[in-house]
Amino acid sequence: MPTEQRLVPSDADETPDAAAPGERQPAVRSGWAALRPLVLRLHFYAGVLVAPFLLVAAVTGLLYAASFQAEKVLYAHELSVPAGGRTLSLSQQVAKARAAHPEGAVAAVRPAPEPGDTTRVLLSGAPGVPEDHQLAVFVDPHTGEVRGALETYGSTGALPLRTWLDSLHRDLHLGENGRLYSELAASWLWVVAGGGLALWIGRRRTRRKVRALALPDRTATGRRRTLSWHGAVGVWAAGGLFFLSATGLTWSGYAGAHIDAFRRSLGQATPSVSTAVTVDAADPGNAGHRAHHGGGGGTAGMPDMPGMDGKQNGASSGSATDVGVDRVLAAARTEGLSSPVEIDLPKAKGTAYVVKQVRRSWPEKQDSVAVDPATGGVTDVSRFADYPFLAKLTRYGIDLHTGTLFGLVNQIALAALALALVFLILWGFRMWWQRRPTHGRTLSFGRPVPRGAWRKVPLPVLLPLVCGVAAVGWAVPLLGVSLVGFLLVDVVLGVLAHRRRAAAAD
Repeated sequence: MPTEQRLVPSDADETPDAAAPGERQPAVRSGWAALRPLVLRLHFYAGVLVAPFLLVAAVTGLLYAASFQAEKVLYAHELSVPAGGRTLSLSQQVAKARAAHPEGAVAAVRPAPEPGDTTRVLLSGAPGVPEDHQLAVFVDPHTGEVRGALETYGSTGALPLRTWLDSLHRDLHLGENGRLYSELAASWLWVVAGGGLALWIGRRRTRRKVRALALPDRTATGRRRTLSWHGAVGVWAAGGLFFLSATGLTWSGYAGAHIDAFRRSLGQATPSVSTAVTVDAADPGNAGHRAHHGGGGGTAGMPDMPGMDGKQNGASSGSATDVGVDRVLAAARTEGLSSPVEIDLPKAKGTAYVVKQVRRSWPEKQDSVAVDPATGGVTDVSRFADYPFLAKLTRYGIDLHTGTLFGLVNQIALAALALALVFLILWGFRMWWQRRPTHGRTLSFGRPVPRGAWRKVPLPVLLPLVCGVAAVGWAVPLLGVSLVGFLLVDVVLGVLAHRRRAAAAD
């Protein structure tokens, strides 16, 4: 987001020109006075070149924040039913869903979490549904009526509207290559916000008044008024922008991989239950039955599931038995797993059911258990309370970023932050436009910040700064690569400008 550079030579904030021949050279500056021209130039160019990506991320993020409440209205028929007294067994509800939608394979079941909610039977491999998505069949838990079927995605159970907006925000519907845009935006957001905050505080610190820092100057006009709003709103939004940048990078492609590797090296990875179960060699029929759940590493789920005829134990193949989802859910309840939960079916031979809590709002519910499909016994347990600190912090950060941690309040805050970022970018470009030369030109852009700012930084400050930038560039690759690209472009432009001046002098 571009910041101001004064046109009036007497402005105290203007980077001084070189001394004329015969004049005494100014004293070498130190501290913030030496760093400010460099920060100003970085903030200007990052704002001009990266701001369009940030603007797209802000607008799509705003739409995504609104999608949670829109889903409740748009898909009310599928999501809600009149509360009733009698509740069908889970296996009966699954059977109703399979009767209406025999395509694909049952991958998971989400029992109705509250009275008035529907049960979701999740099918994988359904025709027309992408491999990483599922078809959710919504069943009235009281009557068995199938209320509809919608494509769903992710651990929060996003339905088509939110799924579409999520993909728009994440990758512009361009797949993995499209994710580069959002990672680039997240990589630079903290740099642009931090540079702008430092410039604004450095500019206002002489006034020693909080109001001058946190509120716009209503008496200012023109570019000064735009700058006043840009700086004041930036102060209020800076903390949120830092947070969005940090949490956005945690699940990005390149920087996210580095963050995951760092967490694992510290033993802070997110734990999961083991799904391995012992296959009884004396009962090959049982082994074959377990292999029926998705086959050896194939599509998750199975065409049919024991117990779907309403019986507690139903045969799937041969004489083998499976305890069924009702007993699996009962086993999870004995371990303290309250709603909402998702029951993931065994994915391959010798694997267990996994029942996991899926509440992403405060207080989080993320416990999970593995249940042996042959005996109904719990084989492994994972408690959210036992997660490593960084694993918990990552979980909270992602849920706060996506608007689920604090529900509607969280979503309103994200929408406000997205709007603030949109206005900051527009004000930044407006300042650039207001700085344009107006004499003798009908259309032109504002002048860039002068080159050579790094030469004014003392060597004891410059060397550690370069090392720090190199380290950050390695940890956040898109930041490092794009920064090198900016420098190369700047060098080329400098060489061309020098040649034009030399040609003009001749």
